[in-house]
This record gives sequence, structure tokens and C-alpha cells, in this order.
Amino acid sequence: MVNVEQLKKSVNRMSVDVVREAVHELRLDGLVTERKTPFNKLHFNTCFAEIEALFQRAGYHRQLDVVGYQGLLYALYDPVRWEAVDVLRWLKEFTDEAARTQSIPA
Repeated sequence: MVNVEQLKKSVNRMSVDVVREAVHELRLDGLVTERKTPFNKLHFNTCFAEIEALFQRAGYHRQLDVVGYQGLLYALYDPVRWEAVDVLRWLKEFTDEAARTQSIPA
């Protein structure tokens, strides 16, 4: 099992290239889902400051925040452009749509 210090060190050593797509989406939409970042729930819960620093090294200098929907999906967002409740609504709709799509027989 990886301890917190190892987790933080792994984020600090990540290349900025691993978050370039997420930075691009944040600049466009101010919102990016966990699936388009190299991070998971454990990263967000234990080393968010390191994640913010990585995004800053990659050229995204705005404030970041994170919100999750029922442990199913997380999103990083720009709190200047989005309210947390709006991000939660978006995540709920995204999750519901994905569930509907998966339940439709081919």
C-alpha cells in the first residue's frame, strides 16, 4: 500500500504532459472530469495541494476545486466560473446519461 508521502511524491514527479488535456479543458470549459486526469479519489483526498501545483506547472494558474458525485465520478473545476452545486448537477446528469446508455441493448 502506498502511504501519503509516496502518493504526494508521485504527483510531484509527474510530467506536466500528463495534465495537458485537462488544462486545455479547464481553459475552455472550466471543468474536467477525473477520467481525463491521472488522479483518483485517493489523490484528491490526500494531496490536492500537489495536484494544484502540478496544474500550475502546466500553465493553469487559476484556482481549482474538486467535487465528487456519490463516489462515482469526480471533477476539477474553476470556482470562479462554476458553483459547486452546478458541478454536482452536471456530474449527476453525466452519470445518469452514462447509465442509460449502458442499459440500452445493442
